[in-house]
Amino acid sequence: MDPLVNIAVTAARAAGAVALRGMNRLDDLRVERKRHNDYVSEIDRRAEEVILDIIAKAHPDHAILAEESGAGGKDESDYQWVIDPLDGTTNYLHGFPAFAVSIAVLERGRLAHGVIYDPLREDLYIASRGQGALLNDRRIRVAGRKGLKGALIGTGFPFRDFTYLDDYLAMFRAVAGESGGVRRAGAAALDLAWVASGRLDGFFELGLMPWDIAAGCLLIEEAGGEFGHLGGRPGWPVAGGHLVAGNPRVYAALTRTLAPHLPDGLKP
Repeated sequence: MDPLVNIAVTAARAAGAVALRGMNRLDDLRVERKRHNDYVSEIDRRAEEVILDIIAKAHPDHAILAEESGAGGKDESDYQWVIDPLDGTTNYLHGFPAFAVSIAVLERGRLAHGVIYDPLREDLYIASRGQGALLNDRRIRVAGRKGLKGALIGTGFPFRDFTYLDDYLAMFRAVAGESGGVRRAGAAALDLAWVASGRLDGFFELGLMPWDIAAGCLLIEEAGGEFGHLGGRPGWPVAGGHLVAGNPRVYAALTRTLAPHLPDGLKP
């Protein structure tokens, strides 16, 4: 295993342990509102501190992009760590069992490594470019679904910015009408990990952040899937965080289904 992956795994497990301990006192946690329907708790911050400390001890020369503390480290570095210490904070604060730690490493702007850890299920997802994707040390592949018929699709409803809500609802209606069902778990990192492992056939959402999706996108790619912008431009980076993903056939079918409902502001 690559040394950077070892560091990411250690950091993800440590952050997951922080989250699990915090579940014993959810009613007492300090919670702040960042913006509409977007919250940060002391657990988010503590988990991020643990991750950053582990990375800094090993690679103080690397750049950082973390959800709570933003950009940091050495901007000129070839390596950047993209970190979400607790994806699914609202779920976590309600005791809803869908949240995860997501850590990716970019090398010269290209996705190189990704780790997603689901502490409740003790599921550890790992991917490195060119080396495939793993779930708990077992190789994973995207599902073999041939199209949207019968497919189970993950999504996320707009919850911070409602600019494209009507357009999104049209997309949702179109996908729901063609697929076998649509699920909204509320943690994009987990949704993408589930696409990579075949638990979901595809996924789409608007306005995600790099730390929400970096590790999951690499997992999907290394598991044989595809991802890209809703408007059809594949690969990383995903402009505006307007993401669609799935196995190659589901990815293509989702892109075609969503395309008629894209407003100009969502086109790449």
